[in-house]
Amino acid sequence: MPDSTRPTLEIRHATPADIPGIVALSQRVYTDEPPYTRGQITGHVNAFPQGVFVAIYEDEIVGYAASSRIAEDRVMSAHTWSEVTGGGYGSQHNGHGDWLYGIEVMVDPGRRRLRIGKRLYGARERLCVDLELKGIAFGGRMPGYRRVQRHYPTPEAYVDAVRDGAVRDSVLSFQMRSGFEALRALPAYAPDDLASGGHAALMVWRNPYAEAETAAQPITRTDPEVVRVASVQLNARTLKSPEEFYEAVDYFTNIASEYGADFVVFPEHFTLQLLSCEPRELPPTQAIQRATEHTEVFVERLRQMALSRAINIIGGSHATRMEDGDIHNVAHVFLRDGSVHRQEKLHPTPDEKSSWNIKGGDSVDVIDTDCGPVGVLICYDAEFPEAARRLADEGARILFVPYNTDTRHGHLRVRYCCQARAVENQCYVVTSGMVGNLDNVSNLDIQYAQSAILTPCDFPFARDGIAAEASENVEMIIVADLNLASVQWARAQGSVRNLRDRRFDLYRTRWNDGG
Repeated sequence: MPDSTRPTLEIRHATPADIPGIVALSQRVYTDEPPYTRGQITGHVNAFPQGVFVAIYEDEIVGYAASSRIAEDRVMSAHTWSEVTGGGYGSQHNGHGDWLYGIEVMVDPGRRRLRIGKRLYGARERLCVDLELKGIAFGGRMPGYRRVQRHYPTPEAYVDAVRDGAVRDSVLSFQMRSGFEALRALPAYAPDDLASGGHAALMVWRNPYAEAETAAQPITRTDPEVVRVASVQLNARTLKSPEEFYEAVDYFTNIASEYGADFVVFPEHFTLQLLSCEPRELPPTQAIQRATEHTEVFVERLRQMALSRAINIIGGSHATRMEDGDIHNVAHVFLRDGSVHRQEKLHPTPDEKSSWNIKGGDSVDVIDTDCGPVGVLICYDAEFPEAARRLADEGARILFVPYNTDTRHGHLRVRYCCQARAVENQCYVVTSGMVGNLDNVSNLDIQYAQSAILTPCDFPFARDGIAAEASENVEMIIVADLNLASVQWARAQGSVRNLRDRRFDLYRTRWNDGG
């Protein structure tokens, strides 16, 4: 019997590990228009993992297809690519949608003779049949339109001519031969597609196995995904040695682990307690240098805690000097598999800038965990809705917000904004603040907090949008179970659907990475 070998060409579901390769493929394919960003591909993979496929040839990603489930009334009504894909992130995926909508199919220009596109379309068809959906739809390019536009002044007239065989279009004609039907034109579907005049044709393939008499597909909910989270409202301590700090952190980490939590989150700037060990209060420049000297030990100690306690730790934040010499306020995320991730604070407060010379970070993206993608916003970042919306578009259903405020009104700014982020993104937001007084540390004298675990406001969630809440200015830990399937339900068919109901025809946010 011959030895088995790995397949040379393989079609399989995409995973987070494939994202860099998919982005690289996009850069090879789209040389004259913006390629996909890492955040957009992350959104595809996280929103609907079943609907995302890659083609692997000799260990290289040479093809990619992404899809969403979309309700029939939306598929059949006028729409643009940006509207139906959530700005290219796939965030308009509807778990109860009865059509499979094609977001993208792309093939490496150097591998066009391997029929990769046909294989990816075949994978989509099999998925559509397996899910018992009505069919597949997408906006089909019509690159021949601009060349003959003087004869067919409207995109509808051009689609009719291609359908009738009077005109041959390299893309539409091929798709029609492949079993797709051109229903009608989609004006202004993709303005960047100059060859198509910015327009497209609504192409559909009808599932031959779907029951025609069924008015609507049965509602199929995913198995409940319950994530238990713990938030530590930590009391600031004047320490005699750094070991006291690590003992306190380990104590609460162990408590959270024993309560079965998947995540435990600590407050912003909680590592500045380490500076209270100094014989005298250090001026800001020396204080940052001393905090930086603690960074390596801090990261290793909490990494080991996450491993030994089998819990994911959102390590508050730690002010430190980076490799390029800039000072940043960094949230380290320690996963229980031993990996460590960093998220820099995007928006340092005026006080952080003047007292510590802290600079803002340049990016915000989800962090993949064993409980799905999560996002981290450090304190003031939660007061800027654009950052939270990007994380939600990339698939986050839980946002962690470590914060540190000295007064009640400072606390309430964070609290009210976090509740707003939970409502407008239909996600959970977990806050963790520090309380008490801290001697011997410049600019961190007093703290005020009332940490909370916040939910969207709809029927499946807590009555007041608060799953758990700490007492004001008391050291304690709060714990709550968060059902991720409820978030998916709310986004698909809640009383309001903030993510889905955005007006992409009126507005959108453009990040400097193209997302």
